[in-house]
Amino acid sequence: MNAKAKGSNAERELIHMFWGNKWAALRAAGSGSMAYPCPDIIASNATRTLAIECKSSGDLNRHLQKEQVNDLVSFAKMFGAEPWIGARFNDMKWAFFSPDDLKKTGTGFSVSVRMVKEKGLTFEQLIGRF
Repeated sequence: MNAKAKGSNAERELIHMFWGNKWAALRAAGSGSMAYPCPDIIASNATRTLAIECKSSGDLNRHLQKEQVNDLVSFAKMFGAEPWIGARFNDMKWAFFSPDDLKKTGTGFSVSVRMVKEKGLTFEQLIGRF
């Protein structure tokens, strides 16, 4: 399976998780391919609205371009949503990070398996279902 299909499948999995917990959620078609900032997923339960940039990987680290994170934060601010990075590494559950929690690199940011274990929020923590 190519990386694009793997990413789309991971995003669909997350959409199902939101709907299964009484949150409305949708994938933004063409996110990353238009001139306007746009997250991969928008989810809401009428109390909170989340704008999520998704990253899935088989590697131990995943890079995010500075522009991707800035666009997410910009969109979330305009939309009245909370900006989140969702990361899913092979054989691990989803983990979520505030943009402030990402590790800065020379060309942007990164998220890693180690970060998932140390400070990633679980899906249940993200939606407030402990």
